Amino acid sequence: MSPRFVTDPELTGELVDELIECWTEVSNAGGAVGFVPPVTAAEVRELALSTFARCGADGPDHLLAGFDEDGRVACWLVLADAGSRLRAHWRWVLRVMVHPKHQGRGYGALLMRAAEEAARGLEAEALHLTVRGGTGTESFYARFGYTEVGRVPGAIRLSDGDDRDEIYMVLQL
Repeated sequence: MSPRFVTDPELTGELVDELIECWTEVSNAGGAVGFVPPVTAAEVRELALSTFARCGADGPDHLLAGFDEDGRVACWLVLADAGSRLRAHWRWVLRVMVHPKHQGRGYGALLMRAAEEAARGLEAEALHLTVRGGTGTESFYARFGYTEVGRVPGAIRLSDGDDRDEIYMVLQL
């Protein structure tokens, strides 16, 4: 069964807790979503709350959440404002994640297609994202038409001696 996608769902305490749990599980499974495992929900919470504070009908950013057949968070991402009126025609795709228990079911592909649809509804003409080098995720995004437009060598430091490139990718809508 496919997830049910909602743009800007009401950020109740229960939903925020589910999103944070998903973020923590994805991080601890090795997902490149801002943390290096192991990480706790308490560590994720601070960044999560600041991320969600920008989302919603009145905020500049938009949360896109996919819910499973039980109504629980299965996957999510943020379509973020570009930060300038001169860039109002494009969006950043941030924090793309699928809960580990739902991985391998095609939810990531469905999430990316839903993001395109939501971005078009926001009148975006392009989507931009970055990926952490060494993860292979750039090939995932390339399947949806994203192309690499640049990289910053060693921009991401996971630990001493483990620096990764930050890869910039764009999809023209």
